[in-house]
Amino acid sequence: MQTIIQKCTMSVKNIYNEFDASHDFDHIVRVLKNAKQIAGTIPHADVSIITLAVLLHDIEDPKYQSVSAHSVSQILSQVGADEQTIETVQKTINSVSFNGGNERDITSIEGAIVRDADRLDAMGAIGIARTFAFGGARGRKLYDADEVTRKDMTEAEYRSKETSSVTHFFEKLLLLKERMVTDEGKRLAEQRHTFMVTFLQQLSDETDLALDTR
Repeated sequence: MQTIIQKCTMSVKNIYNEFDASHDFDHIVRVLKNAKQIAGTIPHADVSIITLAVLLHDIEDPKYQSVSAHSVSQILSQVGADEQTIETVQKTINSVSFNGGNERDITSIEGAIVRDADRLDAMGAIGIARTFAFGGARGRKLYDADEVTRKDMTEAEYRSKETSSVTHFFEKLLLLKERMVTDEGKRLAEQRHTFMVTFLQQLSDETDLALDTR
Protein backbone atom coordinates (compact mmCIF):
# COMPACT_ATOMS: atom_id res chain seq x y z
CA MET A 1 0.00 0.00 0.00
CA GLN A 2 2.90 2.36 0.68
CA THR A 3 3.97 2.16 -2.97
CA ILE A 4 0.44 3.04 -4.08
CA ILE A 5 0.40 6.02 -1.73
CA GLN A 6 3.76 7.24 -3.03
CA LYS A 7 2.64 6.92 -6.65
CA CYS A 8 -0.65 8.64 -5.88
CA THR A 9 1.17 11.52 -4.19
CA MET A 10 3.35 12.02 -7.26
CA SER A 11 0.33 11.80 -9.54
CA VAL A 12 -1.83 14.40 -7.78
CA LYS A 13 0.80 16.96 -6.83
CA ASN A 14 0.95 18.61 -10.23
CA ILE A 15 -2.84 18.48 -10.59
CA TYR A 16 -3.42 20.41 -7.38
CA ASN A 17 -0.77 22.96 -8.18
CA GLU A 18 -2.89 23.94 -11.20
CA PHE A 19 -5.61 24.99 -8.73
CA ASP A 20 -5.55 28.36 -6.98
CA ALA A 21 -3.75 28.78 -3.65
CA SER A 22 -6.81 27.88 -1.59
CA HIS A 23 -6.82 24.29 -2.86
CA ASP A 24 -3.24 23.63 -3.93
CA PHE A 25 -1.02 20.77 -2.77
CA ASP A 26 -0.11 22.65 0.41
CA HIS A 27 -3.78 22.32 1.38
CA ILE A 28 -3.46 18.55 0.95
CA VAL A 29 -0.35 18.48 3.14
CA ARG A 30 -2.12 20.38 5.92
CA VAL A 31 -5.24 18.22 5.77
CA LEU A 32 -3.11 15.10 5.92
CA LYS A 33 -1.36 16.43 9.02
CA ASN A 34 -4.74 17.12 10.63
CA ALA A 35 -6.03 13.68 9.66
CA LYS A 36 -3.06 11.86 11.12
CA GLN A 37 -3.38 13.82 14.36
CA ILE A 38 -7.05 12.88 14.65
CA ALA A 39 -6.42 9.27 13.60
CA GLY A 40 -3.83 8.97 16.36
CA THR A 41 -6.63 9.33 18.90
CA ILE A 42 -8.88 6.67 17.33
CA PRO A 43 -7.99 2.96 17.52
CA HIS A 44 -8.18 0.89 14.34
CA ALA A 45 -8.49 3.83 11.93
CA ASP A 46 -7.05 2.80 8.56
CA VAL A 47 -4.34 5.40 7.93
CA SER A 48 -3.69 4.12 4.40
CA ILE A 49 -7.29 4.69 3.33
CA ILE A 50 -7.28 8.04 5.12
CA THR A 51 -4.11 9.10 3.31
CA LEU A 52 -5.41 8.14 -0.12
CA ALA A 53 -8.74 9.86 0.55
CA VAL A 54 -6.99 13.06 1.62
CA LEU A 55 -4.72 12.98 -1.42
CA LEU A 56 -7.70 12.65 -3.75
CA HIS A 57 -10.55 14.44 -1.98
CA ASP A 58 -10.52 17.59 -4.15
CA ILE A 59 -9.72 15.97 -7.50
CA GLU A 60 -13.39 15.92 -8.56
CA ASP A 61 -14.39 19.14 -6.79
CA PRO A 62 -17.01 20.90 -8.98
CA LYS A 63 -15.24 24.22 -8.38
CA TYR A 64 -12.27 22.99 -10.41
CA GLN A 65 -13.91 20.99 -13.17
CA SER A 66 -12.54 23.43 -15.74
CA VAL A 67 -9.02 22.68 -14.49
CA SER A 68 -9.10 19.00 -13.60
CA ALA A 69 -10.42 16.35 -15.95
CA HIS A 70 -9.19 13.56 -13.69
CA SER A 71 -11.21 11.14 -11.60
CA VAL A 72 -10.48 9.38 -8.33
CA SER A 73 -11.03 5.92 -9.78
CA GLN A 74 -8.84 6.68 -12.79
CA ILE A 75 -5.90 7.80 -10.68
CA LEU A 76 -6.20 4.93 -8.22
CA SER A 77 -6.36 2.41 -11.06
CA GLN A 78 -3.28 3.91 -12.67
CA VAL A 79 -1.26 3.62 -9.44
CA GLY A 80 -2.24 -0.03 -8.95
CA ALA A 81 -5.04 0.08 -6.35
CA ASP A 82 -7.47 -2.85 -6.35
CA GLU A 83 -11.24 -2.48 -6.74
CA GLN A 84 -11.93 -2.78 -3.01
CA THR A 85 -9.48 0.00 -2.20
CA ILE A 86 -10.93 2.22 -4.92
CA GLU A 87 -14.48 1.70 -3.63
CA THR A 88 -13.48 2.34 -0.01
CA VAL A 89 -11.57 5.52 -0.85
CA GLN A 90 -14.44 6.85 -2.95
CA LYS A 91 -16.94 6.21 -0.14
CA THR A 92 -14.62 8.00 2.27
CA ILE A 93 -14.35 11.02 -0.02
CA ASN A 94 -18.11 11.15 -0.64
CA SER A 95 -18.80 12.19 2.95
CA VAL A 96 -16.30 15.08 3.02
CA SER A 97 -17.88 17.97 1.10
CA PHE A 98 -19.97 20.61 2.89
CA ASN A 99 -22.36 21.15 -0.06
CA GLY A 100 -24.06 24.14 1.51
CA GLY A 101 -24.86 22.16 4.65
CA ASN A 102 -26.17 19.20 2.66
CA GLU A 103 -23.31 16.84 3.43
CA ARG A 104 -23.74 13.13 2.90
CA ASP A 105 -23.92 10.64 5.75
CA ILE A 106 -20.61 9.40 7.12
CA THR A 107 -20.26 5.66 6.58
CA SER A 108 -16.92 5.01 8.30
CA ILE A 109 -14.56 6.36 10.93
CA GLU A 110 -12.13 7.12 8.10
CA GLY A 111 -14.78 9.34 6.50
CA ALA A 112 -15.30 11.17 9.81
CA ILE A 113 -11.56 11.74 10.18
CA VAL A 114 -11.06 13.07 6.65
CA ARG A 115 -14.12 15.31 6.91
CA ASP A 116 -12.96 16.84 10.19
CA ALA A 117 -9.38 17.21 8.91
CA ASP A 118 -10.52 19.03 5.78
CA ARG A 119 -12.85 21.32 7.73
CA LEU A 120 -10.13 22.25 10.18
CA ASP A 121 -8.18 23.66 7.24
CA ALA A 122 -11.18 25.88 6.46
CA MET A 123 -11.00 27.40 9.95
CA GLY A 124 -8.62 29.57 11.93
CA ALA A 125 -5.84 31.67 10.40
CA ILE A 126 -5.35 29.35 7.45
CA GLY A 127 -9.09 29.25 6.83
CA ILE A 128 -9.18 33.04 6.68
CA ALA A 129 -6.22 33.11 4.29
CA ARG A 130 -7.77 30.44 2.05
CA THR A 131 -11.12 32.22 1.94
CA PHE A 132 -9.61 35.45 0.64
CA ALA A 133 -7.25 33.56 -1.69
CA PHE A 134 -10.21 31.77 -3.28
CA GLY A 135 -12.27 34.95 -3.44
CA GLY A 136 -9.40 36.84 -5.03
CA ALA A 137 -8.88 34.11 -7.62
CA ARG A 138 -12.57 34.32 -8.54
CA GLY A 139 -12.71 38.12 -8.52
CA ARG A 140 -15.12 38.28 -5.58
CA LYS A 141 -15.61 41.28 -3.31
CA LEU A 142 -13.94 41.24 0.10
CA TYR A 143 -17.26 42.06 1.71
CA ASP A 144 -20.69 43.36 0.76
CA ALA A 145 -22.62 45.28 3.42
CA ASP A 146 -25.88 44.72 1.54
CA GLU A 147 -25.50 40.97 1.09
CA VAL A 148 -27.87 38.73 3.03
CA THR A 149 -26.53 35.48 4.46
CA ARG A 150 -28.37 32.53 2.95
CA LYS A 151 -29.70 29.68 5.09
CA ASP A 152 -31.23 26.29 4.29
CA MET A 153 -29.70 26.20 0.83
CA THR A 154 -29.71 23.35 -1.62
CA GLU A 155 -26.30 22.28 -2.93
CA ALA A 156 -27.11 23.93 -6.28
CA GLU A 157 -28.05 27.20 -4.57
CA TYR A 158 -24.87 27.11 -2.48
CA ARG A 159 -22.68 26.75 -5.56
CA SER A 160 -24.59 29.03 -7.92
CA LYS A 161 -24.08 32.43 -6.27
CA GLU A 162 -20.65 34.02 -6.00
CA THR A 163 -20.96 35.73 -2.63
CA SER A 164 -18.35 37.99 -1.05
CA SER A 165 -15.56 36.40 0.97
CA VAL A 166 -16.89 37.66 4.31
CA THR A 167 -20.36 36.28 3.58
CA HIS A 168 -18.72 32.86 3.13
CA PHE A 169 -17.78 32.91 6.82
CA PHE A 170 -21.45 33.07 7.78
CA GLU A 171 -22.65 30.57 5.17
CA LYS A 172 -20.01 27.96 5.98
CA LEU A 173 -16.93 28.60 8.11
CA LEU A 174 -18.65 29.68 11.33
CA LEU A 175 -20.97 26.66 11.07
CA LEU A 176 -18.19 24.08 11.01
CA LYS A 177 -17.40 23.93 14.73
CA GLU A 178 -20.82 22.47 15.51
CA ARG A 179 -20.53 19.97 12.66
CA MET A 180 -17.27 18.33 13.72
CA VAL A 181 -17.60 14.61 14.35
CA THR A 182 -14.53 13.29 16.15
CA ASP A 183 -13.58 14.30 19.68
CA GLU A 184 -10.15 15.49 18.57
CA GLY A 185 -11.66 17.38 15.66
CA LYS A 186 -14.05 19.14 18.02
CA ARG A 187 -11.18 20.05 20.35
CA LEU A 188 -9.03 21.45 17.57
CA ALA A 189 -11.95 23.38 16.07
CA GLU A 190 -12.63 25.38 19.22
CA GLN A 191 -9.54 27.58 19.07
CA ARG A 192 -9.76 28.03 15.30
CA HIS A 193 -13.39 29.09 15.54
CA THR A 194 -12.57 31.62 18.26
CA PHE A 195 -9.81 33.09 16.11
CA MET A 196 -12.22 33.59 13.19
CA VAL A 197 -14.73 35.33 15.45
CA THR A 198 -11.99 37.66 16.73
CA PHE A 199 -10.95 38.44 13.15
CA LEU A 200 -14.50 39.27 12.13
CA GLN A 201 -14.98 41.48 15.17
CA GLN A 202 -11.82 43.40 14.24
CA LEU A 203 -12.99 43.62 10.63
CA SER A 204 -16.30 45.03 11.83
CA ASP A 205 -14.45 47.69 13.83
CA GLU A 206 -12.44 48.72 10.75
CA THR A 207 -15.34 48.87 8.30
CA ASP A 208 -19.01 49.77 8.20
CA LEU A 209 -20.00 46.13 8.52
CA ALA A 210 -22.35 45.19 11.35
CA LEU A 211 -21.23 41.60 11.81
CA ASP A 212 -23.06 39.39 14.28
CA THR A 213 -20.72 36.51 15.08
CA ARG A 214 -22.73 34.99 17.91
